[in-house]
Amino acid sequence: MVIGILQMVLRIPEAQSLKEKRWVLKSLVTRLRNKFNISVSEVDSQDSWQMATLAISHVSKDRAYSNEVLDQVINFTSRNKQIEVVDSQLEFL
Repeated sequence: MVIGILQMVLRIPEAQSLKEKRWVLKSLVTRLRNKFNISVSEVDSQDSWQMATLAISHVSKDRAYSNEVLDQVINFTSRNKQIEVVDSQLEFL
């Protein structure tokens, strides 16, 4: 069994309040969960209007498959016009 863990630091440049940030993040998290069958949680920068850190995990029996899924998550998030991926770190357990 392999657990892939992805941490993404995101910037939401158009967010002018925590409410706007939450709206954008909630939409993203819902789409990620539905499309990729992953676990997602905001783990840092909760009080910042324009920054967010998401932790994403994927469990698989194959490391290559988990890596592929998490790479697709990064690409999917990068294509969102409301969000800028500032940094991403991927590790496996």
